[in-house]
Amino acid sequence: MTLTASQAEWLRVRAYLQEHRHALAVDAAGEYPAERAMAGTPLLAAPEWEPAGPVPLHDVELEFFPDTRGTPPRTPGPLLPERPDGTRYRCYSDALRDLAAPAVFENRPTYRLTEADLTKPRLAFTRGRYFDGVDTGEAAAHEYAAARLAGLEKYRQDQHQAAGPRARIADPCDLSRRPANLAITTLTLRFDAAAGRASFLLHWRDPAKVGHAGGMYQVIPVGVFQPSGEASWHEREDFSLWRCMLREFDEELRGTPEEYGAGPVDYESWPFARHMAAALDRGQIRVWCLGLGVDPLTYATDLLTVAMIDSRVFDELFSLDPRGNDEGSVLAAREFAAHVIDRVVTTEPLQAAGAAVLRLAWRHRDTLTS
Repeated sequence: MTLTASQAEWLRVRAYLQEHRHALAVDAAGEYPAERAMAGTPLLAAPEWEPAGPVPLHDVELEFFPDTRGTPPRTPGPLLPERPDGTRYRCYSDALRDLAAPAVFENRPTYRLTEADLTKPRLAFTRGRYFDGVDTGEAAAHEYAAARLAGLEKYRQDQHQAAGPRARIADPCDLSRRPANLAITTLTLRFDAAAGRASFLLHWRDPAKVGHAGGMYQVIPVGVFQPSGEASWHEREDFSLWRCMLREFDEELRGTPEEYGAGPVDYESWPFARHMAAALDRGQIRVWCLGLGVDPLTYATDLLTVAMIDSRVFDELFSLDPRGNDEGSVLAAREFAAHVIDRVVTTEPLQAAGAAVLRLAWRHRDTLTS
């Protein structure tokens, strides 16, 4: 494939973004007021997104409004390269799919977040698509990387003073200004009550396999809040934070393929889901929501959750051994301790949401382990 000059330049910027995501995110956080930083990390939050303490997951009220979707914004033209026939790509996801598609890159349905107040606690959603977030968030990250590469003043001149996605969105915590696909970011803690110790796993995201945050570390599991299929019964039956988390636990920690068939997932008869639900009922699994935040570079929006799992239940269902999976590699287990969290957060390329949930979990450790 012969590339145009603008396609080659787009790929150059994309490669720079992939290689320097962590540093760019840290720098991008400096453009926002310090009071927006969650738990001293780059993650941004509105005041009502930070509850005073851990909220039991089942206390978070969900509402769904299917007919308030709105029109997702398009990526401004100057950010998109020209094809050999002289036409520009329609949107950022089209350019990414054609020039640098990761192994998994599908425009699946999502539950798009429209309102959030975790002091109540309440989240409201409408219908969305995965590429809605790519066409704003990844485009905004690309714009920031291009500015760093070219020098800010030259970049502005090249853009003919056009307002790019970052200027148009302005405040990424304002959910009315952009489509927000919510990811559920879960810190999984294996808790040994007898020893009084907990450990956690991190996930390295392979940039060749994922469209978001490639090359970075993250807690595990993490997944976009979305139905498991296109049909209306998927949309109805999967509208549950816990059910979404179950699918991600099964995929990322057990290595189960993401294949659910044409019909709705039968959570009541699925053995893994039944095992997890029974442990939840017995208090051997406890799940909390700690907050909601936005990545300052990509505008990825994450619900921060913690799953405290009794060591006996964890060992029946999961493993602490390092291994590969469909999105990267599960790394060796680490002790849930202040010095370990400090080292991970300050020295490793950890996503902003992962850094925030680790900091918050340690802050609220007495509640989580009581």
